[in-house]
Amino acid sequence: MGPHEVNGFFDALSLLTRLRTRGGRDTARAIPWMPVVGALIGLACGLVYWAARAALTPLISASLAITASILLTGALHEDGLADVADAFGARVEPARALEIMHDPYHGTYGILALILSVVTRVVAVAAMRPSTAVVTLAVAHALARAGAVGLMTGIPPALGSTLAASYKSPEIRRGVLAGIVFALALAVATLGLWAFAAAAIVLGAVAVTGLLARQKIGGFTGDVLGATEQLAEIGILLLVASAGAAVPWWRA
Repeated sequence: MGPHEVNGFFDALSLLTRLRTRGGRDTARAIPWMPVVGALIGLACGLVYWAARAALTPLISASLAITASILLTGALHEDGLADVADAFGARVEPARALEIMHDPYHGTYGILALILSVVTRVVAVAAMRPSTAVVTLAVAHALARAGAVGLMTGIPPALGSTLAASYKSPEIRRGVLAGIVFALALAVATLGLWAFAAAAIVLGAVAVTGLLARQKIGGFTGDVLGATEQLAEIGILLLVASAGAAVPWWRA
């Protein structure tokens, strides 16, 4: 592994977390590493839940785990979800929708989306035993970010977006593919055949946000990618929480 690849990891760490690293903020170089960093974020949150369960109730422990995720990422993806909810919920022209996305204040749709996101994730994690939560959070964060970077090569950037159209270059596509392969391999290794159900959920989230983004603003923005991550993450957590009774090693 050369210096370029190592720097890409630190770039991803700088972009996706509040941690100070030696990396810059080169998005193109960071793309292959985003699912890897996502897995580490999820693992850290899972360990918070696992440690808290030794002394606290499942609901309180899950609240601490999701809080850790929000603090570690600076609510990066949650902010994107809220901005998209406000912009896409309003019946306005594309230019106005983009203005709403850039508004630092959130409206009714955005606030409701944030509440639903946090509450749903807390309840889902609280339904898992500690070891299951550690694995599931790592997989959910990795697959969700793989879906988000995959969306970047599937549709063009929105008009006026600062994200470059060069994300469709062969080099970027190879990076996206590498990230997706890592996330899928992690999912298959830990969830078995259920990994394909998780992957289907991610594809659904990508399809929904991608179609809405093309319709509403002509393409993707950073906020759209954040919303994609949130929807995919929530879906995977709900999958494991609801299917846990049918899978022996998932049972609480």
